[in-house]
Amino acid sequence: MRLREAVASLHQEHPEDCLKPLYTPWGEQLDKDRVWREYPRPQLVREPFEILNGEWECLFVPISDDPVVPGNKLRHPQRILVPFSPEALLSGVGRQLKPDEYLWYQRSIPFSQMDYAKKQQLGRRCLLHFGAVDQQATVYLNGKELFSHTGGYLPFTVDITDSVSHDPCLLQVRVRDESDRSYHSRGKQTLKRGGMFYTAQSGIWQSVWYEWVPANYISDYRITPDFDGGSVRVELFSERPFQTVACSLKETDIAYTVAVETDREASFAHTTVTIRFPQGDFRPWSPEEPHLYPFTIQADEDRVESYFAMRCYSVEPDEQGIPRFCLNHRPYFLNGVLDQGYWSDGLMTAPCDEALVFDIALAKKSGFNMLRKHIKIEPLRWYYHCDRLGVIVWQDMVSGGTTYHMPLVCYLPTLFPHMSRHTRDHHYRLFSRADAEGRDAWERECLETIDLLYSVPSLAVWVPFNEGWGQFDAARIAERVREKDPTRPVDHASGWFDQRGGDFRSVHNYFRPLQVRLDGRRAFAISEYGGYSCAIPGHSSVDRVYGYQKFDTPEAASSAFWQLMQGHLLPLVAQGLSAAVYTQLSDVEEEVNGLVTYDRKVVKITPDGSKLPSSRPD
Repeated sequence: MRLREAVASLHQEHPEDCLKPLYTPWGEQLDKDRVWREYPRPQLVREPFEILNGEWECLFVPISDDPVVPGNKLRHPQRILVPFSPEALLSGVGRQLKPDEYLWYQRSIPFSQMDYAKKQQLGRRCLLHFGAVDQQATVYLNGKELFSHTGGYLPFTVDITDSVSHDPCLLQVRVRDESDRSYHSRGKQTLKRGGMFYTAQSGIWQSVWYEWVPANYISDYRITPDFDGGSVRVELFSERPFQTVACSLKETDIAYTVAVETDREASFAHTTVTIRFPQGDFRPWSPEEPHLYPFTIQADEDRVESYFAMRCYSVEPDEQGIPRFCLNHRPYFLNGVLDQGYWSDGLMTAPCDEALVFDIALAKKSGFNMLRKHIKIEPLRWYYHCDRLGVIVWQDMVSGGTTYHMPLVCYLPTLFPHMSRHTRDHHYRLFSRADAEGRDAWERECLETIDLLYSVPSLAVWVPFNEGWGQFDAARIAERVREKDPTRPVDHASGWFDQRGGDFRSVHNYFRPLQVRLDGRRAFAISEYGGYSCAIPGHSSVDRVYGYQKFDTPEAASSAFWQLMQGHLLPLVAQGLSAAVYTQLSDVEEEVNGLVTYDRKVVKITPDGSKLPSSRPD
């Protein structure tokens, strides 16, 4: 074990550091009048829609003495560029929301009264969508409270039809964010940033938009490909049963049939559209050939555009009886990279859609076929780009719990990995999960995350817990996840504190020789390794350097990376290694172990086409 480097990597808080302004190429060219104009939900697209991103007004006020009266305009507000959090450079605010404060947002929605009256006469409804608001949001329209939502990473929708009383309407949102001062899910955010934890952010950080829908509309959907049966099932949910439902694929040169069934449950109507390919005549999806099938659904007056892919994910024994991750029933080695999804100028919000594409394309160009989305939920457009570009996704749930006991959950497992395998995670206080309400909230959000991302073709594996951060009852949680989604394997405890559940034995290894330890039942994954650090002057937001092995130049880091990949990692595939995740895609603040710098301007680990690995184990 490289003990000196392990000790040097111990987490330290550095809240006193002042982050240097560091813009990405897209942030430098950002047009405030054209911020995130794309439709945010690629698998349920409607026309028309209205994006509400752009300049809003905001005001920070103490919770104990909140002077804001909903419906009255804010006094002495400042400008904020939505959907960037106030802590982000691109927001134009540069101010952190504290746990004892509210952040009020406001803007007008300029409805045309003539158009509005016409739509009301036709029985249409106006839905206001929020991609994500961190952490607790209350929505007001013209002074009337309409909706409250808790959960900083999940979307919510408000029907505002009956609250539009005059033109323009005054939309206000009140936000509170307790960050890491409570049990709420927060991922890598901390009020005392440093090391492997980053600047806490708050408020609206994904797109806001509204659309008009028929009185009875598709409120939710669920797409399940049946790879073995040569069909796909599209489930539609609505308030009432539809009278007519039609579905058509845009590829007219292929043969298919469509069957529609409708049934009613207590609280909603459920329509199932089944598309069948005769004799299984379809094109399988894979990173090498990421074929998508676009289709249209017309349900009474509601028309939506969507897409699906034909693929399946599983863990199955190979010819030698070794459990392997399989894509479409064939062993497939997942060469992955850890993706935190942080940006130097937008924090958790990318500057634009093109920036998302840059990261995904860089990973693929660098020889990776998988991204482990690390304890963060991205906007749905990120998953769409993974679908169409051909990158498999391992999705972490967002971690929560009270302040972590770092010696227990990080330092001791690193030094004594055998110990962590014998530590049970029902000792809730040790794992910062003493609060039953917090455990219930996390479990509810875990299942809501599955609902949100279930239909994403590229998403292959669910990861409930990482390194014991807020972990509890992981074996039971793995079974709940499997019940909710039986189509995907589960990595129940990435790193350590293995509870012998799920479909993977999943280890993190930064300081010891890489090795495979099979247990005969689960596939083996090195779900974090590497972390080679290289600071590039002028491209870091802080002068500190955090990482697991430091190099002075990109050339030295690249050489060491390829030696690690070719000489130590890839030979393990023949021994049973199913997946590996290199740390990490981009630098984040002082953690400078990315393939590319935090501002996305310097690629440090350069691709070498002659050394790119095959995905099929020999």
